[in-house]
Amino acid sequence: MKGVALALAMGIALLAGGCGTTHLAAPADSGSIGAEQQPPALPFRSLPRQAYTPNDWPETLEAEVNLPETRGNGLRPAALIVHGGGWQNRGPEDMGGIAEQLASRGFVTLNIEHRFAPEYRFPAQLHDLQRAMAWLHDNAEAWRVDTDRIVGVGFSSGAHLVSLLALSGSAGELAAPHGGDHARLAAVLAGGLPSDLFKFPDGRLVVEFLGGTRAEVPEQYALASPARQVRPGAPPFFLFHGTWDRLVPLDHATDFRAELEARGVENELYLQHGRGHFLSFLTRGSAIEAGIAFLERQVNGTD
Repeated sequence: MKGVALALAMGIALLAGGCGTTHLAAPADSGSIGAEQQPPALPFRSLPRQAYTPNDWPETLEAEVNLPETRGNGLRPAALIVHGGGWQNRGPEDMGGIAEQLASRGFVTLNIEHRFAPEYRFPAQLHDLQRAMAWLHDNAEAWRVDTDRIVGVGFSSGAHLVSLLALSGSAGELAAPHGGDHARLAAVLAGGLPSDLFKFPDGRLVVEFLGGTRAEVPEQYALASPARQVRPGAPPFFLFHGTWDRLVPLDHATDFRAELEARGVENELYLQHGRGHFLSFLTRGSAIEAGIAFLERQVNGTD
């Protein structure tokens, strides 16, 4: 309990100065905000699930697409959505509710599959996200997407992947060979983010994802750790994290936020009091509402 209190105190201490804001959800927070505070929901239609990968991709991967039925012919923001599952399992259905929330707020949503470890090791999963972004750009005209207003949304390992995508830029080792300008994100909403893979004691999931232990492949751990890839000019981040998270401890969020602060990257941290890793996702309502509001401010250019 002392460790949890210390970690929470560290998170609150980050409130002093910098480019970010920390929110603390109350212990009795049910995970949703009052209906009177929510904007009216927009209707949307869901396209049949379809492959976003080309025929020569190592594995056929599919995406679920939602198109909001907004008035007029203007361009719309979009969201690339990535599920969690330790890089080894689960699927887009886990993020279906979040995709629908975003679509009802005017975002074209792309909720994707990706390849799994250990059959496919990093950076294969990042390449999948880069390919999904290329597919979204290919369909931008038909779906009326503003390609300068695409955001990334993920939880747990999905948050890890969208964060790396956001930080990879259009050049460098992480961007090659499937990255480029098409892979740029305007902002990120990341929950339960494993931000520094060196923090894990050579557990099976990380070892199978990266192909070795920290001592065996340290360059892979550094390259795959968002906290070690932060650069000036990175897109804004909204983070939410349970203060009692034992699977991905709170310092992953607070230390990552410190890196963002040090490089002048706009950010917000939403702390979910008394919640572990899975409960922070199951009771994510108010955190997601705050996160979507953050994304809307970024893509709409409002304060």
